[in-house]
Amino acid sequence: MSGHDELVAHLCRTSLLGPGEAARVVADVLAYFGEPVEGFVRRRHGELRAGGLTNDQIFERIAAELPARRVAPPELSVRQLRRIVYG
Repeated sequence: MSGHDELVAHLCRTSLLGPGEAARVVADVLAYFGEPVEGFVRRRHGELRAGGLTNDQIFERIAAELPARRVAPPELSVRQLRRIVYG
């Protein structure tokens, strides 16, 4: 199996999810929290840009969100965030 059988079984016991659905939820959560910092910054920049925010607002928000990630990366300056997005 996936190595997360105990978690899948727990989700099945405590929710209405079946084994296949619970396994997909676990895989989605692991993928979300396994996203590299650079990927997260690029993805969030695109999402927030599509929401109409300016770069100043976007980079401030991303800087505030990063410490809440499962494994918080080192603090990145606005300049470092811009370099991730724009190279």
